[in-house]
Amino acid sequence: MTAILQSYAEDRWTAPTEGLADIASAIDGRVVARLSSRGLDFAAMVRHAREVGGPALRRLTFHQRADLLKALALYLSERKEPLYALAADTGATRRDNLIDIDGGLGTIFAYASRGRRELPSERFLLEDGVERLSKGGSFIGVHVLTPLTGVAVHINAFNFPCWGLLEKLAPAILAGMPVITKPASATAYVAEALVKLIADSGILPAGALQFVAGSAGDLLDHLTGQDLVAFTGSIETSEKLRNHPAISRNAVRFVAERDSLNAAVLGPDATPGTPEFDLFVKEVVREMTAKAGQKCTAIRRILVPRALENDVIAALSQKLSGLAIGDPRQESTRMGPLVSIAQRDDVRARIAELTTEAEIVVGDPANDGAPGGAFLAPVLLRCADPARARKVHVVEAFGPVATVIAYDDPDQAVELVRRGEGSLVASVFTHDDAVADALVFGLAPFHGRILVVDRDCAGESTGHGSPLPGLVHGGPGRAGGGEELGGIRGVHHYLQRTALQGSPARLSALTRTWLQGAPTPVPATHPFRRNYEELAVGETVETAARTITLADIEHFADFTGDAFYAHMDEEAAKANPFFPGRVAHGYLILSFAAGLFVDPAPGPLLANYGLDSLRFLKPVSPGDSIRVRLTVKRKTAARMPEYGEVRWDVEVFNQADETVARYDLLTMSARPSAA
Repeated sequence: MTAILQSYAEDRWTAPTEGLADIASAIDGRVVARLSSRGLDFAAMVRHAREVGGPALRRLTFHQRADLLKALALYLSERKEPLYALAADTGATRRDNLIDIDGGLGTIFAYASRGRRELPSERFLLEDGVERLSKGGSFIGVHVLTPLTGVAVHINAFNFPCWGLLEKLAPAILAGMPVITKPASATAYVAEALVKLIADSGILPAGALQFVAGSAGDLLDHLTGQDLVAFTGSIETSEKLRNHPAISRNAVRFVAERDSLNAAVLGPDATPGTPEFDLFVKEVVREMTAKAGQKCTAIRRILVPRALENDVIAALSQKLSGLAIGDPRQESTRMGPLVSIAQRDDVRARIAELTTEAEIVVGDPANDGAPGGAFLAPVLLRCADPARARKVHVVEAFGPVATVIAYDDPDQAVELVRRGEGSLVASVFTHDDAVADALVFGLAPFHGRILVVDRDCAGESTGHGSPLPGLVHGGPGRAGGGEELGGIRGVHHYLQRTALQGSPARLSALTRTWLQGAPTPVPATHPFRRNYEELAVGETVETAARTITLADIEHFADFTGDAFYAHMDEEAAKANPFFPGRVAHGYLILSFAAGLFVDPAPGPLLANYGLDSLRFLKPVSPGDSIRVRLTVKRKTAARMPEYGEVRWDVEVFNQADETVARYDLLTMSARPSAA
């Protein structure tokens, strides 16, 4: 019996009864599912997200949301095999689905880890940097980021029904924003199965995730300036969405990632027989055939030195001609079908456009590659006059299709690639520093990501077509102008940056971070004797002074081996524009500062694990004295319940009360549960 896909609205699964559309298997054309969104109350879904999902998520800290993501990733990892079986009908091989399913799970794990490691245990994020707004320092400004109070609408493409959904979901949930996700219809049955697993887990709060199977209806009509739309798909659909009256009128945030004419460039040094030549051929073949070329990051234009054009075509022809095409469920299959007959027809039409400017050198668009289904053998074209051509730079055949383009020098290669008007990714294959420099910085303004491949990184390179959680995924111009992923940058899309102005005391209290000029109470007990829970932001130690002698400097030089002339040669030091004569080592100042503020006995302070933002601001000469002010700057819960991170502001003064050094000291302090 054919499955009727359901939508998940207001925490209930709803089956449609009318307007059903068929979804065919890419393998043999049989109907595998039917879907429709008729009957859904999109206004109610948006309201549910805002009134139920959003408040529930915003009550949690970044760390608590990160824990939800980790729990969800673990839950899904134990139940992923049915997704692999179901996804075969999309035309994807198991290798293809590894990228989609495990790649999506890996993205959730990555955001869970980054949320714990890089974000505070708070409901807001304080950006670094304080703006002094007055001469006396009693009026300052900072920037905070807080979650939007609306809903994130995610509209995804057909090619990655799992990864596309999860790579958008993870940063949104981490930011504290509920999601309504709508997959492309052609592979919606896989996305539905994934959302059913998520809903069954009970891990996310009510209202945090809703799912639309079918058309988006009037969903966009109900969006406001507190909402966001993230879209992956074609330029045509992107334009319709971006120009929707509600989006333009309400300045709804719109993040687009759409099709682009991505390029791979072979350097002139990468001749046959070099590792870079072989790597280039291997990568082009992989990008043409993975997911049957249905990837927004796939290589569409193959830029090669004119002298190597025939060599490249011959090498690609050999690899592509022997490719095993067929049922993606068979282990021997290297490439499966396109997602649908309609998609195959569209690719054939695009190839016909390209052949007005390029000749086919490998493959036949009429060759199905395998009987039945939406199969299409790889097609390689060659453009003889790329400088005058237009379509090879603007027409994308979203399938196993690419065009070889010869160039005369790196500058021309850059110019030809730029004619794609903005792409998600370009790759450069060279072992020559000058070639890499010319290509990378010539291409950078037109690309969201550039992969540089040579023999040194190839063994561990993730490849041209692999977006990674820690790096930006997106591109300018034709590619949509948006950004996704990029580590915590992806979370920022769902947050509002707000400038706060006020007194240091007020802003310190609001941000739970000590800011210079705020009160510095001195407790009766040394802060190192107080556990994590007892410590209060702003608590301070003011130390006694210590005089630094010439003997101290010479002993430090002898003990450490640091006999730099500024510390040991009076005349040479005086000739240096930065020093009045011999001065103390910077690290001697740090060591003496620690000796002044450290409480040596065992206690709740467990470890010093680093310094941040260290600056030496004024030299210390023999005979000068130093003292230290140590202040609790910020507290952050650690991964383990036994301890927490304490960040201390350390300021070192001389006898004239001038700052000679400043830095953040990072320590771990025990929590009462560990006592």
